[in-house]
Amino acid sequence: MKGLRDKVAVITGGGGGIGAAICRRFGEEGTAVAVLDLNGKAAEEVAGEIRAAGGKAKAYPVDLTVQEQVQATVAAVENDLGPIDILVNNAGWDRAAPFLKTDKALWDKIVAVNLYGPLYMHHAVLSRMAARGKGRVVNIASDAARVGSSGESVYAFCKGGLVAFSKTIARELARQKINVNVVCPGPTDTALFRDFAGEGEQGEKLRAALIKAIPFGRLGEPEDVAGIVVFLSSDEAAFITGQVISVSGGLTMAG
Repeated sequence: MKGLRDKVAVITGGGGGIGAAICRRFGEEGTAVAVLDLNGKAAEEVAGEIRAAGGKAKAYPVDLTVQEQVQATVAAVENDLGPIDILVNNAGWDRAAPFLKTDKALWDKIVAVNLYGPLYMHHAVLSRMAARGKGRVVNIASDAARVGSSGESVYAFCKGGLVAFSKTIARELARQKINVNVVCPGPTDTALFRDFAGEGEQGEKLRAALIKAIPFGRLGEPEDVAGIVVFLSSDEAAFITGQVISVSGGLTMAG
């Protein structure tokens, strides 16, 4: 795609699942990839795969819930790879439970990862992008933000907030030529989904029910999400901002 070669992209949660697929896809486009993840070993494995394929990538272990770590990591990326052109906020975490059976300790962890983590990343990166007058941001939310999802109330709360925040920042920074868009995956076969679905018969029943409900007749794969993220980060999407796109095999068709 146009305008991605030799750019610098930061992907949070890049060590596995959707994040790893996004990192590899950027690597194929000749983009220098900063792989951020709490799991430093997983991040280095993905960065190593990109380098082995002839690309440029570096791993950065970081706890996104600690603002000082985020600020230091962003500075390190720009020192190592150059000015950040693309930010993909992909990292997420959840534990499935009915809302009335959850407590504040769980809420705090879910909010810290899914809401404050992206806020810290935006604040650290956008100040640099705004000063340069250019940049692309793609936020990975969830269809839970658009249509709800039983057992994911606080996660949906965070992702809905991320959608609203993204639209607001898209408006605020449009004059600085910074595009901000949102991608909402539907049910996708990742470790997070498997943790949500559970093991054994219960998990298989949920998986089967979702497959039956999805018009395309299967769960999403991480690679299904990577393409739209790379497109929205490219010059092909230079006039697109403030938009929310579902990748769900037709399960959700929100306007």
